[in-house]
Amino acid sequence: MDKAWKETLSMLAQGELVSGATIGGHLGISRTAVWKHLNQLQEWGVPIKKLKGQGYYIENGIELLSHASIVEAMPLVATRLLGELQLLDNIDSTNSFVRGKVDAGAGRGFACLAERQSQGRGRHGREWVSPFGRNVYLSLSWHFDEGVAALEGLSLAVGVVVARVIESFGVKNVALKWPNDILLGRRKVGGVLLEMMGDPVGDCQVIVGVGINLGMSEEAAIDQPWADLANDGQISRNALVSALLSELLLTLDTYSARGFSAYRDQWEYLDAYRDSPIKLTTPRMTVRGLGRGVSVTGAIQIEVDGVVESYSGGEISLRSDDDS
Repeated sequence: MDKAWKETLSMLAQGELVSGATIGGHLGISRTAVWKHLNQLQEWGVPIKKLKGQGYYIENGIELLSHASIVEAMPLVATRLLGELQLLDNIDSTNSFVRGKVDAGAGRGFACLAERQSQGRGRHGREWVSPFGRNVYLSLSWHFDEGVAALEGLSLAVGVVVARVIESFGVKNVALKWPNDILLGRRKVGGVLLEMMGDPVGDCQVIVGVGINLGMSEEAAIDQPWADLANDGQISRNALVSALLSELLLTLDTYSARGFSAYRDQWEYLDAYRDSPIKLTTPRMTVRGLGRGVSVTGAIQIEVDGVVESYSGGEISLRSDDDS
C-alpha cells in the first residue's frame, strides 16, 4: 500500500465522516485520485461507505495494526523471545512470507502480521478468507533441534493457547475441534496451520500460522459455519495480537521440554466433540463412533463397538454425525 492509500485510510479509521475534498486537500490530489484510492481499499475488503454530497466513512471505524501497541503490551519475558515483528499491509500469505524470510536466514522468533491476505491458506490448501483490517493473520517461526519428534501435538497445543487467549477477553463458549479449529459453539472462529522446514530428524524450523475472525463481514464467502468475536464486545485487535503473540512465544520456548502432555487435559476440556457421535474421513476410509479425546501424541481417539482406536495424519475431516 502506498503512502496516499495509508493516509486516506488513517483519515477514515476513526469512523467519522470525511469529505472527498478534505481527503484530496490533505493529500494534494484530485477527487478522481481520491476515488481511485477509496475504490482500491473497498476491493481489499475495507467497508467504506458514502453519503452522497457529504463524504465517506468506515462504519464503527477500523483499528489498524500498531507495532508499538503490540510490543509495548507484551511482558518482558516474551519480548526477549521475539526476534523481529513485521507488519504488512497486503501479502499473499503470512506463512509464505515467513517461509521466505526463514529461507533467507531469519532466526527463531521472526513474526509477521498482515492487514490483508490475498491467498490466505488453511489445512490442505483450503482458502482462508482474509479481508483488510478486520481479523488476525499471524505467522511465527521457531527452531527445534529434535526434528518431528519434538513437534508431536504442537498444533493442538497452539489451539489451546489460542482458545485461552480468546477466553481471556471475556468470550464464552470457546471450544476446539480436532485437529486445528477454534470454535464458538459449533462455528469456526479461528484456525492453526503448522509448516515444517529442515531436517525431519534434526534441526528444523516450524512456521506457526494462526487466523482469528475478529470482525468478519456478513457477506464473506465462507463454505462452512463461521463466527467472529464482534458480538462479544469491543475487543482491541492490537491487544488480542499482543496477548496471542506473547503466549505463543512462551509456549514454543518451552515445548521441547514440556511436550503435548502439558496441554492434553486442557485440550480435552475444550473438546467440542468429546463423548459425541463423530465421523472421521480419510482418503481410504470413514470411521463413525464416539469421540474419546486425544492420545498423548495428539491423535484423535474414537470408540467403535467398545474399542478405542487412535487416528492421525492424512486427509482427515471431523464432523458430528448430525452435520452434513
